[in-house]
Amino acid sequence: MSELLLKLECVTAGYAEDIDVLSEVSLTVNRGEVSGLIGLNGAGKSTVVKTICGFLTPKSGSIEFMGEAIAGIAPHQLIDRGISYIPQESSLFPYLTVEENLLLPLQSRPKKFAHLIKERYEEVLDAFPVIRQRRSTQAGDLSGGQQKQVEFAKAWLQLPSLCLIDEPSIGLSPIMAEEVFVWIEKFSRAGMGILLIDHNVRRVVRMSDQVNVLSLGRITASGQREDFQGDLHEQVRQWLGLDF
Repeated sequence: MSELLLKLECVTAGYAEDIDVLSEVSLTVNRGEVSGLIGLNGAGKSTVVKTICGFLTPKSGSIEFMGEAIAGIAPHQLIDRGISYIPQESSLFPYLTVEENLLLPLQSRPKKFAHLIKERYEEVLDAFPVIRQRRSTQAGDLSGGQQKQVEFAKAWLQLPSLCLIDEPSIGLSPIMAEEVFVWIEKFSRAGMGILLIDHNVRRVVRMSDQVNVLSLGRITASGQREDFQGDLHEQVRQWLGLDF
């Protein structure tokens, strides 16, 4: 039986007191599995991630990570608990070097992890030649694709148990997007739980162990990958409540 890492139960949240973007959202993420979240633009997918990460406090409902309530905990504290977030937009500090961006979140890691972090850092340099070549370059001078590589490298170095990934392939070339998906699979094989959002619905369904459909802030369908195979075009329209 898979180990439950993340559980959202009836979470309602929004950016204004009287406007709810999410309404009673429930979903789970297990260790070593990918949980996909699909839906139209504006459905609230990024709001789900921001609520988990502590940028928003739920108005009601609960969020648990490894059995402990984490709703409202500051984002930097969640990193120390083992939750990593790869946002759609770059989170790098543009005037810090690539290496400084990579190592900054690790300052509070216990010394017992130093050897493993060093091994992973060498692995990152081998996997991403651009990081090796430009690790002394200011992050703001990198291209969008290069910054995305640094984001994934930074998440890998944080040794997370759970990684939240929001639209990783958007704006990337097909070759770079494929590399991103390979790394997501690597994260999962390493035992991380993944909550994945991406506009490539077919790819998300193919990669996910669990799939959740979000429409207008509500989960309208959820299940195993096998439940979502077949004619995706027709099924997605039905899940989202669209007229033919």
